[in-house]
Amino acid sequence: MADEPSAGKAGERLFARYAYAPNHLGYCGPADSAALAELAATGRAEADVRSIASRFSGAWPYLCVLAELAGIADPLDERVVRAYWTGSSLLDEVDRPRFWRNLLGRIAAAGADRYWTHLKPALISEAMPTHGFHVFCVYPWTRLLSSSDPGPALQVLDSCRIRWARVSSVEAEHATVRGRHLEWDGRALGLGEEIEERVRLTEDGRAFVTGVSPDDWLAVHWDLACERLTVDELWQLRRWTDWQLAATNARLARETSASSGSAAPPQLPQPRQQPIAETGGAS
Repeated sequence: MADEPSAGKAGERLFARYAYAPNHLGYCGPADSAALAELAATGRAEADVRSIASRFSGAWPYLCVLAELAGIADPLDERVVRAYWTGSSLLDEVDRPRFWRNLLGRIAAAGADRYWTHLKPALISEAMPTHGFHVFCVYPWTRLLSSSDPGPALQVLDSCRIRWARVSSVEAEHATVRGRHLEWDGRALGLGEEIEERVRLTEDGRAFVTGVSPDDWLAVHWDLACERLTVDELWQLRRWTDWQLAATNARLARETSASSGSAAPPQLPQPRQQPIAETGGAS
């Protein structure tokens, strides 16, 4: 694959749009949220963005391994960043066993610590170089859903995943949107019915998405609108979210089953055949 001249800069900005919210909250990456906000909003930053990105101990290994597998020189190439955060057809080309081996090798070389405690062979059937895999599999939260109070774990999972929402109206620094949240029925994770809610359009007076209008589809991370999604980007986000939930639910079923092999590994979703409808929720 030949790199496009603007792919790196566009990828840096895309990375900043999605990485800013959890970084600002202190959950991941170095204390450079101001630089990420500047880049996400304006496309420019005085700070060394690559240095900042490389210190995201969760995202960076996936970006590096995915770029390597795809034959793309730059981990911050827009194609790589897009596939990691919201999914894309690039993931269909991933040699998953090789991805698993390379990810383990990179983490070991960097000095694995408790951050990667749950990255064990039981996760092989769920492994993909995506943010969704990291949220639902590497983080501990799905393992806390069986507790007497799964609410806090479910809330973190729902906030940390990238979700989609359709704009109903815009009011200054917020948008009223309709979206679907995670639900837990005691056995499996799923997406509930659409509900109306408000999401932030600005952070410290800066908007990552401008000119938002009713019927726009937004990607949301920690209740902050990260970008406006195209029809294909929306479809891919839905597609890979569905895949990850199916894979994670299969693991949860195996973990609670008397026979560890009773739940079959999930199958990859079928490639997209036609654009999704412009109305209605995801199936």
